[in-house]
Amino acid sequence: MTDHFTPDRPALRSWLPGFLALAAIWGSSFLFIKVGVEELHPLQLTLYRVVTGALTLLVVLAVLRDRLPREPRVWAHLFVVAAFGVSVPFTLFGYGEQRVESMLAGIWNATTPLIVLPLAVLVFRTERLTTRRAVGLALGFAGVLVVLGVWEGVGGAHFAGQLMCFGAAACYGVAIPYQKRFVAGSNHSGLSLSAAQLLLATVQLAIVTPLVAGAPPLPTELSPRVVGSVLALGALGTGLAFVINMRNIRVAGASTASTVTYLIPVFAVLIGALALGERMNWHQPAGALVVLFGVAVSQGLIGRRRRAAVGVGVPAVPAVEPATRR
Repeated sequence: MTDHFTPDRPALRSWLPGFLALAAIWGSSFLFIKVGVEELHPLQLTLYRVVTGALTLLVVLAVLRDRLPREPRVWAHLFVVAAFGVSVPFTLFGYGEQRVESMLAGIWNATTPLIVLPLAVLVFRTERLTTRRAVGLALGFAGVLVVLGVWEGVGGAHFAGQLMCFGAAACYGVAIPYQKRFVAGSNHSGLSLSAAQLLLATVQLAIVTPLVAGAPPLPTELSPRVVGSVLALGALGTGLAFVINMRNIRVAGASTASTVTYLIPVFAVLIGALALGERMNWHQPAGALVVLFGVAVSQGLIGRRRRAAVGVGVPAVPAVEPATRR
């Protein structure tokens, strides 16, 4: 290719600030969840978070003069994605963080690509399994066992909390390839699809939450730190962060933007340690490094030159494939 046809590489300063801001916002989400479940049931926290995020994205939609999908088929598929990509995983992280440290929840979120790939290959048939990806998966799941510390035995509230966080990542593993298979071909923007997911998740949670956890308390009945955490989770982590990520993809490309996954657990650990004074056992960060190494191998970042982006999941926004929205 001649220089005339070779695309210019974007300047680092054009996307790095937004990239780091996004990693910090999504990494801090686990801190806000930890604070929120101090006074709210996990379902109540998720409901407040989703409502706030939905309102934020609806405002952005209005400003950008975008609109929600109109096809019933799209809404039907998004109902499934809303359940597995928003309602259930957000709630599971809340349940999990009643039992484990916020930094550990951030580490478990990094396992999402390990679950996305086998489901995308075996169930939804949107990806192809190669030897490199198989090796990456094996390494990643070996890291999962290290994080769990299986040699110390299983059982107890802490172990159950880790399984809940892993279950949340597994939900993203279902939602991302499902959306790629059934929704990604539509002509709607990622912002429109994400706003629709949050609206559907609001309906789901509005029905389930009063039955399981009771009516959520009024904001005036909550402490300022919990109210602030809910607003940060919804407006910032589930709303504005989505807009930042869309800009990152537009400026730096989907491949570069997707690597924010590797920084989220780093910020989650740093913020948990500095803000909450949390500490971890040696095997948890060691296992996290093995997990991230496995993810990097499976996505082609190590061992060969990367040629195409592989979709990864991030917890703080509805599960939408990077190539179509983020």
